[in-house]
Amino acid sequence: MNRTPMTRSLLVAALAALFAAGCTSTTAAGPGTGTNTPGGKTGSTSKPNEPVSISNRAKLLFEDALGAFDAQKKAGAFDYPSLERKFKAALDADPNVAEAEYNLGVIAERQGNQQEAVARYQAALKKKPTLRQASENLAVIAQNSGDVAGAVSIYQGVLKIYPDDASSRARLAEIYRQTGDHDKAMEFARAALMREPQSVTAYKVMMRSYLERKQLAMAKLVALRALKIDQNDPELHHTIGLILQQEEKKDEARAEFKRAVEARADYVPSHVMLAQLALEVENYPTAEAHLRRILQADSKNAAAHLDLGIAYKGQGQFDKAMQEYDEAEKLDPKMAAIYFNRGVLLHRNKGAPDRAIELYRKYIALSGGEVALNAEHPIFGLLREAESIVQAQKEAQLQEEQAKKLEELQKQQQELMKAEEGKQGAVPATGTNAPAPAQPAGATQPAGATQPAGATQQPAANPPPAPAQPKQPANAPQQKNPAKTDSNEPSDELF
Repeated sequence: MNRTPMTRSLLVAALAALFAAGCTSTTAAGPGTGTNTPGGKTGSTSKPNEPVSISNRAKLLFEDALGAFDAQKKAGAFDYPSLERKFKAALDADPNVAEAEYNLGVIAERQGNQQEAVARYQAALKKKPTLRQASENLAVIAQNSGDVAGAVSIYQGVLKIYPDDASSRARLAEIYRQTGDHDKAMEFARAALMREPQSVTAYKVMMRSYLERKQLAMAKLVALRALKIDQNDPELHHTIGLILQQEEKKDEARAEFKRAVEARADYVPSHVMLAQLALEVENYPTAEAHLRRILQADSKNAAAHLDLGIAYKGQGQFDKAMQEYDEAEKLDPKMAAIYFNRGVLLHRNKGAPDRAIELYRKYIALSGGEVALNAEHPIFGLLREAESIVQAQKEAQLQEEQAKKLEELQKQQQELMKAEEGKQGAVPATGTNAPAPAQPAGATQPAGATQPAGATQQPAANPPPAPAQPKQPANAPQQKNPAKTDSNEPSDELF
Protein backbone atom coordinates (compact mmCIF):
# COMPACT_ATOMS: atom_id res chain seq x y z
CA MET A 1 0.00 0.00 0.00
CA ASN A 2 1.47 3.32 -1.03
CA ARG A 3 1.04 5.73 1.84
CA THR A 4 3.41 8.45 0.69
CA PRO A 5 0.79 11.14 -0.18
CA MET A 6 -1.10 10.57 3.08
CA THR A 7 2.07 10.57 5.13
CA ARG A 8 3.28 13.77 3.56
CA SER A 9 -0.07 15.41 4.20
CA LEU A 10 0.07 14.33 7.81
CA LEU A 11 3.53 15.84 8.20
CA VAL A 12 2.45 19.18 6.79
CA ALA A 13 -0.54 19.27 9.09
CA ALA A 14 1.45 18.06 12.05
CA LEU A 15 4.02 20.80 11.64
CA ALA A 16 1.39 23.52 11.84
CA ALA A 17 -0.31 21.96 14.83
CA LEU A 18 2.89 21.07 16.68
CA PHE A 19 4.47 24.49 16.15
CA ALA A 20 1.42 26.05 17.73
CA ALA A 21 1.31 23.33 20.36
CA GLY A 22 4.95 23.89 21.22
CA CYS A 23 4.48 27.62 21.59
CA THR A 24 1.26 27.23 23.56
CA SER A 25 2.81 24.65 25.83
CA THR A 26 5.80 26.88 26.37
CA THR A 27 3.60 29.80 27.19
CA ALA A 28 1.62 27.79 29.71
CA ALA A 29 4.60 26.07 31.29
CA GLY A 30 7.26 28.58 30.37
CA PRO A 31 9.60 30.58 32.52
CA GLY A 32 7.97 31.63 35.79
CA THR A 33 5.26 28.94 35.81
CA GLY A 34 4.88 25.17 36.09
CA THR A 35 8.08 23.13 35.97
CA ASN A 36 10.27 26.02 34.84
CA THR A 37 10.00 28.21 37.89
CA PRO A 38 12.87 30.65 38.36
CA GLY A 39 15.29 30.09 41.15
CA GLY A 40 18.67 28.54 41.80
CA LYS A 41 21.68 29.07 39.60
CA THR A 42 21.23 30.10 35.97
CA GLY A 43 22.01 27.28 33.60
CA SER A 44 21.94 24.63 36.35
CA THR A 45 20.93 21.09 35.47
CA SER A 46 18.24 19.11 37.24
CA LYS A 47 16.71 15.68 37.56
CA PRO A 48 13.85 14.81 35.17
CA ASN A 49 10.98 16.14 37.25
CA GLU A 50 12.74 18.90 39.15
CA PRO A 51 12.35 22.57 38.21
CA VAL A 52 15.13 24.27 36.25
CA SER A 53 16.20 27.84 36.79
CA ILE A 54 16.06 30.08 33.69
CA SER A 55 17.84 33.42 33.41
CA ASN A 56 15.70 36.55 33.13
CA ARG A 57 17.42 37.50 29.87
CA ALA A 58 16.53 34.11 28.36
CA LYS A 59 12.91 34.60 29.47
CA LEU A 60 12.69 37.98 27.76
CA LEU A 61 14.29 36.75 24.56
CA PHE A 62 12.03 33.71 24.49
CA GLU A 63 8.91 35.81 24.98
CA ASP A 64 10.09 38.10 22.17
CA ALA A 65 10.45 35.06 19.87
CA LEU A 66 6.93 33.90 20.79
CA GLY A 67 5.57 37.37 20.07
CA ALA A 68 7.18 37.32 16.62
CA PHE A 69 5.68 33.88 15.97
CA ASP A 70 2.18 35.05 16.94
CA ALA A 71 2.46 38.13 14.70
CA GLN A 72 3.61 36.06 11.72
CA LYS A 73 0.87 33.50 12.31
CA LYS A 74 -1.77 36.23 12.21
CA ALA A 75 -0.23 37.62 9.04
CA GLY A 76 -0.36 34.16 7.48
CA ALA A 77 3.32 34.19 6.45
CA PHE A 78 6.25 32.85 8.44
CA ASP A 79 9.78 34.23 8.23
CA TYR A 80 11.57 31.13 9.47
CA PRO A 81 15.13 32.50 9.39
CA SER A 82 14.15 35.44 11.62
CA LEU A 83 12.27 33.17 14.03
CA GLU A 84 15.26 30.85 14.11
CA ARG A 85 17.56 33.72 15.10
CA LYS A 86 15.23 34.80 17.90
CA PHE A 87 14.87 31.33 19.45
CA LYS A 88 18.63 30.76 19.11
CA ALA A 89 19.21 34.01 21.00
CA ALA A 90 17.06 32.73 23.86
CA LEU A 91 18.88 29.39 23.84
CA ASP A 92 22.27 31.11 23.78
CA ALA A 93 21.22 33.20 26.77
CA ASP A 94 20.34 30.02 28.67
CA PRO A 95 20.81 26.48 27.22
CA ASN A 96 18.21 25.09 29.65
CA VAL A 97 15.28 26.56 27.70
CA ALA A 98 14.07 23.21 26.33
CA GLU A 99 11.07 24.81 24.63
CA ALA A 100 13.39 27.00 22.56
CA GLU A 101 15.30 23.90 21.51
CA TYR A 102 12.01 22.23 20.58
CA ASN A 103 10.79 25.20 18.52
CA LEU A 104 14.11 25.32 16.68
CA GLY A 105 13.45 21.68 15.77
CA VAL A 106 10.03 22.58 14.36
CA ILE A 107 11.55 25.47 12.36
CA ALA A 108 14.24 23.17 10.97
CA GLU A 109 11.59 20.64 9.96
CA ARG A 110 9.51 23.35 8.29
CA GLN A 111 12.57 24.26 6.21
CA GLY A 112 13.17 20.65 5.19
CA ASN A 113 16.18 20.03 7.45
CA GLN A 114 14.94 16.82 9.04
CA GLN A 115 18.31 15.75 10.42
CA GLU A 116 18.66 18.97 12.41
CA ALA A 117 15.04 18.70 13.55
CA VAL A 118 15.64 15.23 15.01
CA ALA A 119 18.75 16.46 16.82
CA ARG A 120 16.83 19.45 18.26
CA TYR A 121 13.94 17.29 19.48
CA GLN A 122 16.30 14.83 21.12
CA ALA A 123 18.21 17.67 22.78
CA ALA A 124 14.92 19.15 24.05
CA LEU A 125 13.96 15.78 25.60
CA LYS A 126 17.32 15.53 27.36
CA LYS A 127 16.74 18.91 28.90
CA LYS A 128 13.10 18.22 29.66
CA PRO A 129 11.98 14.57 29.34
CA THR A 130 8.39 15.59 30.03
CA LEU A 131 8.23 17.63 26.81
CA ARG A 132 6.00 15.12 25.04
CA GLN A 133 5.55 17.31 21.97
CA ALA A 134 9.18 16.55 21.08
CA SER A 135 8.48 12.83 21.42
CA GLU A 136 5.41 13.12 19.20
CA ASN A 137 7.38 14.96 16.54
CA LEU A 138 10.07 12.29 16.59
CA ALA A 139 7.31 9.71 16.14
CA VAL A 140 5.86 11.64 13.19
CA ILE A 141 9.29 11.79 11.53
CA ALA A 142 9.77 8.05 12.07
CA GLN A 143 6.32 7.42 10.62
CA ASN A 144 7.01 9.55 7.54
CA SER A 145 10.34 7.81 6.95
CA GLY A 146 8.53 4.46 6.87
CA ASP A 147 9.42 3.37 10.38
CA VAL A 148 5.84 2.80 11.50
CA ALA A 149 6.90 0.36 14.23
CA GLY A 150 9.31 2.94 15.63
CA ALA A 151 6.58 5.59 15.61
CA VAL A 152 4.13 3.30 17.40
CA SER A 153 6.79 2.49 20.00
CA ILE A 154 7.36 6.19 20.71
CA TYR A 155 3.61 6.89 21.04
CA GLN A 156 3.15 3.92 23.35
CA GLY A 157 6.09 5.13 25.43
CA VAL A 158 4.38 8.50 25.80
CA LEU A 159 1.13 6.82 26.86
CA LYS A 160 2.96 4.87 29.56
CA ILE A 161 4.16 8.12 31.07
CA TYR A 162 0.93 10.02 30.28
CA PRO A 163 -1.95 7.52 30.18
CA ASP A 164 -4.45 10.28 29.44
CA ASP A 165 -2.46 11.90 26.64
CA ALA A 166 -4.91 12.66 23.84
CA SER A 167 -2.37 13.64 21.21
CA SER A 168 -0.56 10.28 21.16
CA ARG A 169 -3.88 8.51 20.80
CA ALA A 170 -4.78 10.76 17.87
CA ARG A 171 -1.42 10.02 16.23
CA LEU A 172 -1.92 6.29 16.69
CA ALA A 173 -5.39 6.69 15.18
CA GLU A 174 -3.78 8.24 12.10
CA ILE A 175 -1.40 5.29 11.76
CA TYR A 176 -4.32 2.85 11.88
CA ARG A 177 -6.13 4.90 9.23
CA GLN A 178 -3.12 4.83 6.94
CA THR A 179 -2.88 1.06 7.28
CA GLY A 180 -6.56 0.76 6.30
CA ASP A 181 -7.90 -0.20 9.74
CA HIS A 182 -10.64 2.44 9.91
CA ASP A 183 -12.42 0.83 12.86
CA LYS A 184 -9.31 1.03 15.03
CA ALA A 185 -8.61 4.54 13.75
CA MET A 186 -12.07 5.75 14.76
CA GLU A 187 -11.73 4.05 18.15
CA PHE A 188 -8.47 5.85 19.00
CA ALA A 189 -9.72 9.16 17.58
CA ARG A 190 -12.84 9.04 19.78
CA ALA A 191 -10.70 8.10 22.78
CA ALA A 192 -8.55 11.14 22.11
CA LEU A 193 -11.61 13.41 21.89
CA MET A 194 -12.94 12.03 25.17
CA ARG A 195 -9.73 13.15 26.86
CA GLU A 196 -9.33 16.34 24.83
CA PRO A 197 -12.52 17.60 23.11
CA GLN A 198 -10.50 20.31 21.34
CA SER A 199 -8.14 17.81 19.64
CA VAL A 200 -8.11 18.98 16.04
CA THR A 201 -5.77 16.11 15.16
CA ALA A 202 -8.40 13.57 16.22
CA TYR A 203 -11.05 15.37 14.16
CA LYS A 204 -8.74 15.29 11.15
CA VAL A 205 -8.32 11.52 11.44
CA MET A 206 -12.08 11.08 11.54
CA MET A 207 -12.79 13.37 8.58
CA ARG A 208 -10.11 11.66 6.47
CA SER A 209 -11.49 8.25 7.37
CA TYR A 210 -15.03 9.28 6.38
CA LEU A 211 -13.74 10.84 3.15
CA GLU A 212 -11.83 7.71 2.13
CA ARG A 213 -14.96 5.62 2.73
CA LYS A 214 -17.00 8.05 0.57
CA GLN A 215 -19.13 9.14 3.52
CA LEU A 216 -18.99 12.75 2.36
CA ALA A 217 -21.72 14.15 4.58
CA MET A 218 -20.06 12.83 7.77
CA ALA A 219 -16.65 13.98 6.59
CA LYS A 220 -17.95 17.51 6.02
CA LEU A 221 -19.73 17.56 9.40
CA VAL A 222 -16.54 16.60 11.27
CA ALA A 223 -14.49 19.15 9.32
CA LEU A 224 -16.93 21.94 10.14
CA ARG A 225 -16.78 21.03 13.83
CA ALA A 226 -12.99 21.21 13.72
CA LEU A 227 -13.16 24.61 11.98
CA LYS A 228 -15.02 25.98 14.98
CA ILE A 229 -11.93 25.14 17.02
CA ASP A 230 -9.39 26.55 14.56
CA GLN A 231 -10.65 28.50 11.54
CA ASN A 232 -7.10 29.10 10.32
CA ASP A 233 -6.08 25.47 9.98
CA PRO A 234 -5.27 25.01 6.28
CA GLU A 235 -5.78 21.26 6.31
CA LEU A 236 -9.39 21.62 7.41
CA HIS A 237 -10.14 23.97 4.51
CA HIS A 238 -8.25 21.65 2.19
CA THR A 239 -10.25 18.59 3.26
CA ILE A 240 -13.53 20.45 2.82
CA GLY A 241 -12.29 21.41 -0.65
CA LEU A 242 -11.67 17.72 -1.46
CA ILE A 243 -15.18 16.86 -0.29
CA LEU A 244 -16.72 19.60 -2.45
CA GLN A 245 -14.67 18.45 -5.40
CA GLN A 246 -16.05 14.92 -5.08
CA GLU A 247 -19.50 16.47 -4.99
CA GLU A 248 -18.58 18.11 -8.33
CA LYS A 249 -18.75 21.59 -6.83
CA LYS A 250 -15.50 22.82 -8.34
CA ASP A 251 -16.03 26.53 -7.77
CA GLU A 252 -16.76 26.00 -4.07
CA ALA A 253 -13.85 23.58 -3.80
CA ARG A 254 -11.53 26.16 -5.39
CA ALA A 255 -12.67 28.72 -2.81
CA GLU A 256 -11.78 26.36 0.05
CA PHE A 257 -8.35 25.62 -1.40
CA LYS A 258 -7.76 29.38 -1.66
CA ARG A 259 -8.74 29.78 1.99
CA ALA A 260 -6.19 27.12 2.87
CA VAL A 261 -3.31 28.99 1.19
CA GLU A 262 -4.57 32.26 2.64
CA ALA A 263 -4.34 30.68 6.09
CA ARG A 264 -0.84 29.46 5.31
CA ALA A 265 0.88 30.59 2.12
CA ASP A 266 3.23 27.59 1.97
CA TYR A 267 0.53 24.93 2.31
CA VAL A 268 1.56 22.70 -0.60
CA PRO A 269 -1.47 20.34 -0.95
CA SER A 270 -3.85 23.20 -1.73
CA HIS A 271 -1.38 24.75 -4.17
CA VAL A 272 -1.35 21.38 -5.94
CA MET A 273 -5.14 21.29 -6.21
CA LEU A 274 -5.36 24.93 -7.34
CA ALA A 275 -2.74 24.27 -10.03
CA GLN A 276 -4.68 21.24 -11.28
CA LEU A 277 -7.95 23.16 -11.40
CA ALA A 278 -6.27 25.99 -13.29
CA LEU A 279 -4.79 23.56 -15.84
CA GLU A 280 -8.21 21.98 -16.37
CA VAL A 281 -9.66 25.31 -17.51
CA GLU A 282 -6.44 26.26 -19.36
CA ASN A 283 -5.72 29.14 -17.01
CA TYR A 284 -1.99 28.68 -17.52
CA PRO A 285 -0.65 31.83 -15.78
CA THR A 286 -2.52 30.94 -12.56
CA ALA A 287 -1.33 27.35 -12.78
CA GLU A 288 2.25 28.58 -13.22
CA ALA A 289 2.02 30.74 -10.07
CA HIS A 290 0.85 27.82 -7.90
CA LEU A 291 3.37 25.41 -9.39
CA ARG A 292 6.19 27.83 -8.62
CA ARG A 293 5.09 27.88 -4.96
CA ILE A 294 5.11 24.08 -4.94
CA LEU A 295 8.65 23.98 -6.34
CA GLN A 296 9.79 26.54 -3.79
CA ALA A 297 8.86 24.03 -1.12
CA ASP A 298 10.09 20.97 -3.03
CA SER A 299 12.37 21.62 -6.00
CA LYS A 300 12.65 17.88 -6.70
CA ASN A 301 8.93 17.40 -7.30
CA ALA A 302 8.90 15.74 -10.74
CA ALA A 303 5.12 16.04 -11.15
CA ALA A 304 5.29 19.79 -10.46
CA HIS A 305 8.04 20.23 -13.08
CA LEU A 306 5.91 18.32 -15.60
CA ASP A 307 2.83 20.43 -14.89
CA LEU A 308 4.89 23.61 -15.08
CA GLY A 309 6.05 22.48 -18.51
CA ILE A 310 2.40 22.07 -19.54
CA ALA A 311 1.66 25.58 -18.25
CA TYR A 312 4.57 26.99 -20.26
CA LYS A 313 3.45 25.14 -23.37
CA GLY A 314 -0.05 26.57 -22.96
CA GLN A 315 1.49 30.04 -22.97
CA GLY A 316 3.51 29.35 -26.09
CA GLN A 317 6.85 29.19 -24.25
CA PHE A 318 7.96 25.95 -25.88
CA ASP A 319 11.65 26.07 -24.95
CA LYS A 320 10.83 26.60 -21.27
CA ALA A 321 8.31 23.78 -21.45
CA MET A 322 10.96 21.43 -22.88
CA GLN A 323 13.35 22.39 -20.08
CA GLU A 324 10.74 21.47 -17.45
CA TYR A 325 10.04 18.14 -19.18
CA ASP A 326 13.77 17.42 -19.16
CA GLU A 327 14.00 18.26 -15.46
CA ALA A 328 11.04 16.00 -14.68
CA GLU A 329 12.70 13.14 -16.58
CA LYS A 330 15.91 13.57 -14.58
CA LEU A 331 13.95 13.28 -11.33
CA ASP A 332 11.65 10.44 -12.41
CA PRO A 333 12.52 8.81 -15.76
CA LYS A 334 9.71 6.26 -15.38
CA MET A 335 6.93 8.85 -15.31
CA ALA A 336 5.05 8.00 -18.51
CA ALA A 337 3.28 11.36 -18.82
CA ILE A 338 6.61 13.10 -19.44
CA TYR A 339 7.04 11.33 -22.79
CA PHE A 340 3.43 11.90 -23.82
CA ASN A 341 3.63 15.66 -23.27
CA ARG A 342 7.09 16.02 -24.78
CA GLY A 343 5.92 14.04 -27.80
CA VAL A 344 2.91 16.30 -28.31
CA LEU A 345 5.13 19.39 -28.16
CA LEU A 346 7.58 17.99 -30.73
CA HIS A 347 4.74 16.71 -32.92
CA ARG A 348 2.44 19.71 -32.94
CA ASN A 349 4.71 22.65 -32.14
CA LYS A 350 8.28 21.80 -33.08
CA GLY A 351 7.70 20.06 -36.41
CA ALA A 352 9.51 16.87 -35.37
CA PRO A 353 6.94 14.05 -35.72
CA ASP A 354 9.68 11.43 -36.18
CA ARG A 355 11.03 12.11 -32.67
CA ALA A 356 7.47 12.28 -31.34
CA ILE A 357 6.79 8.74 -32.58
CA GLU A 358 9.62 7.40 -30.41
CA LEU A 359 8.25 9.23 -27.36
CA TYR A 360 4.69 8.04 -27.99
CA ARG A 361 5.88 4.45 -28.15
CA LYS A 362 7.86 4.90 -24.95
CA TYR A 363 4.76 6.29 -23.23
CA ILE A 364 2.76 3.24 -24.33
CA ALA A 365 5.48 0.88 -23.07
CA LEU A 366 5.73 2.59 -19.66
CA SER A 367 1.92 2.53 -19.39
CA GLY A 368 1.85 -1.26 -19.66
CA GLY A 369 1.49 -1.63 -23.42
CA GLU A 370 -1.41 -1.06 -25.78
CA VAL A 371 -3.63 -3.58 -23.95
CA ALA A 372 -3.35 -1.57 -20.74
CA LEU A 373 -4.62 1.62 -22.38
CA ASN A 374 -8.15 2.49 -23.34
CA ALA A 375 -8.74 2.13 -27.07
CA GLU A 376 -10.03 5.73 -27.08
CA HIS A 377 -6.84 7.07 -25.54
CA PRO A 378 -5.58 10.06 -27.58
CA ILE A 379 -2.10 8.53 -27.83
CA PHE A 380 -3.23 6.21 -30.63
CA GLY A 381 -4.67 8.99 -32.77
CA LEU A 382 -1.56 11.10 -32.21
CA LEU A 383 0.70 8.19 -33.12
CA ARG A 384 -1.18 7.52 -36.37
CA GLU A 385 -1.12 11.21 -37.25
CA ALA A 386 2.63 11.49 -36.63
CA GLU A 387 3.30 8.32 -38.64
CA SER A 388 1.24 9.60 -41.60
CA ILE A 389 3.15 12.90 -41.52
CA VAL A 390 6.48 11.10 -41.52
CA GLN A 391 5.34 8.84 -44.39
CA ALA A 392 4.18 11.87 -46.39
CA GLN A 393 7.50 13.56 -45.74
CA LYS A 394 9.39 10.50 -46.98
CA GLU A 395 7.30 10.34 -50.15
CA ALA A 396 7.76 14.05 -50.77
CA GLN A 397 11.49 13.67 -50.25
CA LEU A 398 11.62 10.74 -52.68
CA GLN A 399 9.70 12.71 -55.31
CA GLU A 400 12.01 15.66 -54.83
CA GLU A 401 15.07 13.45 -55.26
CA GLN A 402 13.62 11.93 -58.44
CA ALA A 403 12.79 15.39 -59.79
CA LYS A 404 16.35 16.50 -59.13
CA LYS A 405 17.75 13.45 -60.91
CA LEU A 406 15.50 14.06 -63.93
CA GLU A 407 16.49 17.71 -64.02
CA GLU A 408 20.14 16.76 -63.89
CA LEU A 409 19.70 14.24 -66.71
CA GLN A 410 17.93 16.80 -68.89
CA LYS A 411 20.70 19.27 -68.21
CA GLN A 412 23.31 16.73 -69.27
CA GLN A 413 21.40 15.97 -72.50
CA GLN A 414 21.15 19.67 -73.32
CA GLU A 415 24.88 20.07 -72.81
CA LEU A 416 25.57 17.11 -75.12
CA MET A 417 23.31 18.55 -77.83
CA LYS A 418 25.04 21.91 -77.61
CA ALA A 419 28.40 20.21 -77.88
CA GLU A 420 27.26 18.27 -81.01
CA GLU A 421 25.94 21.42 -82.65
CA GLY A 422 29.25 23.10 -81.96
CA LYS A 423 31.11 20.29 -83.70
CA GLN A 424 28.88 20.49 -86.83
CA GLY A 425 29.38 24.27 -87.14
CA ALA A 426 33.19 24.05 -86.93
CA VAL A 427 35.45 24.82 -90.15
CA PRO A 428 37.73 21.89 -91.21
CA ALA A 429 41.42 22.61 -90.90
CA THR A 430 43.61 23.14 -94.13
CA GLY A 431 47.27 22.44 -94.82
CA THR A 432 48.22 25.90 -93.64
CA ASN A 433 46.84 28.21 -91.07
CA ALA A 434 46.05 30.82 -93.81
CA PRO A 435 42.37 31.38 -94.53
CA ALA A 436 41.04 29.90 -97.78
CA PRO A 437 40.47 32.47 -100.65
CA ALA A 438 36.90 33.35 -101.39
CA GLN A 439 35.27 31.81 -104.49
CA PRO A 440 34.61 34.30 -107.39
CA ALA A 441 31.06 35.40 -107.81
CA GLY A 442 29.12 33.31 -110.28
CA ALA A 443 31.42 30.32 -109.93
CA THR A 444 29.64 27.03 -109.81
CA GLN A 445 30.66 23.67 -108.52
CA PRO A 446 31.52 21.12 -111.28
CA ALA A 447 28.96 18.41 -111.76
CA GLY A 448 29.61 15.33 -109.75
CA ALA A 449 31.83 17.08 -107.22
CA THR A 450 31.22 16.39 -103.51
CA GLN A 451 31.89 18.71 -100.59
CA PRO A 452 30.95 18.76 -96.91
CA ALA A 453 27.94 20.87 -96.06
CA GLY A 454 28.84 24.47 -95.43
CA ALA A 455 32.28 24.12 -97.08
CA THR A 456 33.43 26.72 -99.65
CA GLN A 457 34.47 25.48 -103.15
CA GLN A 458 38.18 26.08 -103.65
CA PRO A 459 39.50 26.91 -107.20
CA ALA A 460 42.04 24.58 -108.79
CA ALA A 461 45.61 25.52 -108.17
CA ASN A 462 46.64 25.50 -111.96
CA PRO A 463 43.50 25.45 -114.18
CA PRO A 464 44.12 24.05 -117.78
CA PRO A 465 44.11 26.63 -120.62
CA ALA A 466 40.89 26.95 -122.59
CA PRO A 467 41.07 25.83 -126.33
CA ALA A 468 41.64 28.62 -128.83
CA GLN A 469 38.67 29.68 -130.93
CA PRO A 470 39.18 30.44 -134.72
CA LYS A 471 38.90 34.01 -135.63
CA GLN A 472 36.30 35.06 -138.12
CA PRO A 473 36.63 38.01 -140.47
CA ALA A 474 34.94 41.02 -139.17
CA ASN A 475 32.81 41.32 -142.34
CA ALA A 476 32.10 37.64 -142.79
CA PRO A 477 28.47 36.93 -143.33
CA GLN A 478 26.71 35.06 -140.66
CA GLN A 479 25.11 31.82 -141.73
CA LYS A 480 21.60 31.21 -140.68
CA ASN A 481 20.88 27.76 -139.57
CA PRO A 482 24.28 26.40 -140.54
CA ALA A 483 24.21 22.78 -141.44
CA LYS A 484 26.10 20.26 -139.44
CA THR A 485 29.55 19.78 -140.81
CA ASP A 486 30.14 16.40 -142.37
CA SER A 487 33.61 15.12 -141.71
CA ASN A 488 33.59 13.27 -145.16
CA GLU A 489 33.11 16.41 -147.20
CA PRO A 490 35.85 18.93 -148.08
CA SER A 491 35.97 21.97 -146.01
CA ASP A 492 35.20 25.31 -147.60
CA GLU A 493 37.27 27.17 -145.08
CA LEU A 494 40.57 28.68 -146.17
CA PHE A 495 43.71 28.12 -144.18
